[in-house]
Amino acid sequence: QQECQWFGNERPFIAVCHACKHPCHVTALDYKGALDKAHPEYLVARRKNHLILNIVDAPEAKWFRLEPFIAALDFLDEWTPKGSLLCHCTNGQSRAPSIAGLYLAKRAKTIPGDSWDDTRAWLAEHVPGFKPGNGIDAFLREQWREIQ
Repeated sequence: QQECQWFGNERPFIAVCHACKHPCHVTALDYKGALDKAHPEYLVARRKNHLILNIVDAPEAKWFRLEPFIAALDFLDEWTPKGSLLCHCTNGQSRAPSIAGLYLAKRAKTIPGDSWDDTRAWLAEHVPGFKPGNGIDAFLREQWREIQ
């Protein structure tokens, strides 16, 4: 999160995927507490070259939805050919590396991706500090075939 280049300062990344409610989604949409679930940007907000996800490292799979993950993959598809990207979360251990691994497995097809367990094992070996939370780990395992 310390490397997060918020709006207006896009150096050295051309695009940023903010995989965290606090402070990014809250700041981008300027709210306190909880945003109304009927809000059109409740799960995903886009500001030019910034994708801002309302996603927390919840302890159970039931708190996750497919939409932010699909939006992140589409965003990474759009910006990867253009240059350097940053995908970040609060501690850089769970949401951001999981989304990056999901992209590398599902879209780029550059790492093992037959199952979340395959991708997770690769990330554990190659990404220092990778430690997915129980909720995101269970969600990606359960939804692996649905995420394209």
